Amino acid sequence: MDDETLVATFEAGHEPPGGFHHRQHVRVAWYYLQRHALPDALVRFSTALRRFAAAQGKPGLFHETITTAYVLLINERLDGSERDLTWDAFADRNPDLLSWQPSVLDCYYHKETLKSDRARRTFVLPDRLA
Repeated sequence: MDDETLVATFEAGHEPPGGFHHRQHVRVAWYYLQRHALPDALVRFSTALRRFAAAQGKPGLFHETITTAYVLLINERLDGSERDLTWDAFADRNPDLLSWQPSVLDCYYHKETLKSDRARRTFVLPDRLA
């Protein structure tokens, strides 16, 4: 599935063939960051992800800290020549962003922090640096 089709399917609240798993989350965030400045991409992705979760009947799954942290990490990786890469090339160069368990966020957050209601509800700054 190409980038535009994946994003259109996601924005329509439909699950793409094969599901909408962590890799697809990262890809859609990457797509928004390729086309928009960080603040706009973050708002667009967060808003669309909330709508998608609600459309799937799972509005409680949205997690503000995880979403924001991943968008910030992806944006950081897009610095310089990385911004011109295709999704496949970006994914090949950043496999740590695509692993859900273990997660790259394990380097930045204690598990208890990410499991907290506070982190789900609002962005929490990293509390651990490995």
